[in-house]
Amino acid sequence: MTREPGKSRARNAVFVLPSFRGGGAERVLLTYFAHLDPNRVEKRLLALSGDGPLAGLVPPGVAPAVLHRRRLRSAAFALYRALVRLRPDIVFSTMGHANLALLAMKRFLPSRPRIVIRESNTPSRNLPHLAYSSLLQIGYKRLYSRADAIVCQSRLMADDLSRSYGVPPDLLSCVRNPVDGDALRRQAWPPIREPGSGIRCVAAGRLTRQKAFDRLLNLVAQADGDLHVTILGDGELREDLKRKAESLDITGKIRFAGFVDKPWPYYGGADAFLLTSRWEGMPNAALEALACGTPVIGTPESGGLPEVEASAPHAVTLAAAGPEFLSAVRSLEPAPPRNLRASLLPHEFTLEAVMPEFERVLLGH
Repeated sequence: MTREPGKSRARNAVFVLPSFRGGGAERVLLTYFAHLDPNRVEKRLLALSGDGPLAGLVPPGVAPAVLHRRRLRSAAFALYRALVRLRPDIVFSTMGHANLALLAMKRFLPSRPRIVIRESNTPSRNLPHLAYSSLLQIGYKRLYSRADAIVCQSRLMADDLSRSYGVPPDLLSCVRNPVDGDALRRQAWPPIREPGSGIRCVAAGRLTRQKAFDRLLNLVAQADGDLHVTILGDGELREDLKRKAESLDITGKIRFAGFVDKPWPYYGGADAFLLTSRWEGMPNAALEALACGTPVIGTPESGGLPEVEASAPHAVTLAAAGPEFLSAVRSLEPAPPRNLRASLLPHEFTLEAVMPEFERVLLGH
């Protein structure tokens, strides 16, 4: 990279991504990567696996280094060798397993890089549901304090890491998820809306226990009138949820659309985005729905969503799963959009607000 006389050298940063599968954490990492100031950060992308539909989000001209390993335990040594070869000044990662591996090898990397990790969920709620939960919890307690900085999506997450895992507060920085609202809105029109004159809602996420789509199906079964919910996403509970919808006799009110790499037309065409999660970090899909002008109804357990509601009280409704949530849905007015609605996203989640703060934490300034 050529630089003007008198300007400091751009820092060499490697972003580590397990794969390009369709998740919020992967989208956020790729958004950070795409919008870094190239005059300050010479960026490289290192993926353990090249699989997944989000590879299309890699900026033009960037060729990711791919280790062709599907699992971290078989990729750890290859990851170490790649980092020795690349000699980065900074390493950034956002998935818990990869974070732990990088922190474990930190002392053995000859370039002594600055390790910055991003936590993608609320760990005390999420880790107990994962394989090797006990080992992961020990890893968080023993290794997370080795990070040079930890990016948290919400104050809730920062408090959880400090209280439950003993992470020193001075390592924790609350940096919001960046939403490229202009790009999303360009792709949100024309909208996709389920036919009919009634309330049309959308929900999105991996079909896992965390996202609690079973709760959502129960609520749809209790709703009267012409209500329809389109569910975007895939996961291990797909068939269980489809059977549950059949048993509740609501197959005409629910559509499982599968994973959609560009969900924004669905958001733009809906009367509301519904979030019934049992726990979250910061629900990125809800932020994207707000950017498309679609209000959000979500559970109070949905991680940082109450912090979003504090900034956008007229756009976000918090409601406990059950009668309160159902009442909020019933209060909606069917409104097929004639034009793309104005963004409801609070400014603090825009690229303009987030990227300078992220760069400050990444570079340690």
